[in-house]
Amino acid sequence: MKFDMHCHTKEGSLDGKVPIAEFAARLQEMGFDGMLVSDHDSYNGYRAWKKIRDAFREKDTPWEQEDAGEKDFLVLKGVEYDTIDAGHILVIMPEGVKLKILELRGLPIILLIEIVHFYGGIIGPAHPCGEKFLSICNTLHGRFYEHIYHKFDFVEGYNACEDADSNMRA
Repeated sequence: MKFDMHCHTKEGSLDGKVPIAEFAARLQEMGFDGMLVSDHDSYNGYRAWKKIRDAFREKDTPWEQEDAGEKDFLVLKGVEYDTIDAGHILVIMPEGVKLKILELRGLPIILLIEIVHFYGGIIGPAHPCGEKFLSICNTLHGRFYEHIYHKFDFVEGYNACEDADSNMRA
């Protein structure tokens, strides 16, 4: 399966320029099977998807139908969380879990990891070698850094907004 795992929407992030409906349609046209909506400290893009998804189902849109050989387009609920001490972290939570605390930036990384895992979610650093203060490699150092890294479920290995050196180090 081919997924875009770091998507900011117009509905949920200040740096998101594309509405969720256009984003999903474009990714499907490009051969993607789904996307992770990971707006900054917000589930607003995912909430918008849930509203339009039902409307599109009624209109038989291609990314919700399996006829004509097309598969469902899967949209996952996530957030790019801004920690106080480790930069941006991608969080993916189960559909039924609603935690307002994930929309309030500023938790320390160790607490965020514990909360996410307790509620059945998965977590990993976004653009880990990117800009200072936005990435874990540029915020955590020494023994604490080594102690925390084994608690992650994944690491974002490529980010289209980062330079080649940052992506290579990730």
